[in-house]
Amino acid sequence: MGCRGGIGPIFKKFKPHLLMVLAEVGYTFLNLFSEASFKHGMNPHVYVTYRQLVAGVFVFPFAYFLEKKIRPKLTLSLFLEISLLSLLGISLAPNMYSASLRYTSPTFAASIANIVPSLTFLLAVLLRLEGLDRSTRGMAKIVGTLVSLVGVMIMTLYRGPVLRNLGHALVHVQGSTTIKENWIKGPILIIGYCISASLWFLMQAVTLKKYPAQLSLTTWMTLVGGAQSAVFTACLTHEPKAWTVGFNIDLWNILYCGVVVSGLIFYIQLWCTKEKGPVFITTFNPLAALLIALLAYFALGEKLHMGRGHIDQNPEQ
Repeated sequence: MGCRGGIGPIFKKFKPHLLMVLAEVGYTFLNLFSEASFKHGMNPHVYVTYRQLVAGVFVFPFAYFLEKKIRPKLTLSLFLEISLLSLLGISLAPNMYSASLRYTSPTFAASIANIVPSLTFLLAVLLRLEGLDRSTRGMAKIVGTLVSLVGVMIMTLYRGPVLRNLGHALVHVQGSTTIKENWIKGPILIIGYCISASLWFLMQAVTLKKYPAQLSLTTWMTLVGGAQSAVFTACLTHEPKAWTVGFNIDLWNILYCGVVVSGLIFYIQLWCTKEKGPVFITTFNPLAALLIALLAYFALGEKLHMGRGHIDQNPEQ
């Protein structure tokens, strides 16, 4: 009884931390599955649209039955606010991030995305959503922000020696589409993603105070964001064939990212945002970058450079 009494409070205290670690593990597989799907020929904007709509359909029954008593009335002003929230984090940010994977590697994209915690913190301070003082905690936030920015700059600008692969790749990705590096389009898309994601995290904290039902908010965001992405994709993609998904990696990628990432992980993030604030959840972003680099190196057999977050797309050459 004493042991249980000791573990319970500790688990409750670190529950948000454990959940965010699991969320970053989920994001790790999102990057690798998406890259494989894009190599196979999947349109990134069609992928984002299907992914969000799948998430909305998956979460809807849970939200409807589990949050009947706590779900606030949806007013027009609140719906418009949720629509803006959906545009920032569900439609705009994923579309820019997914498109960037066509011009960069998952490791590079995840490395640049590490400026999200720093950017979120700076915006939170400017918007007075986050306090800043001379206490130990306040100084730790400042030092952590500076270290994060310096780390991203080093990984971006410095390209060190390549690390040798320890063996053959465990997974071989077959694809019909060649992903070409473009060090103008790729970074611009990633930076756009970082700005949009940071604003999204901050706005979540504001919206949750008016609409504290996390499952229902996840449902609204994914369905509205999916509809927004569908309109955007229809304007860019005029070939009906691009919307066709076969029984292959494209389908599994959409289902995984829809159910696990846009469904489960978005809900986890909303819960953690309500408990700890928007800056807390962004501090776990570097973990995904590390996991992506390690998984790509050991599982896919791709060459990893010290310094710049870059992976050679043709490891055999």
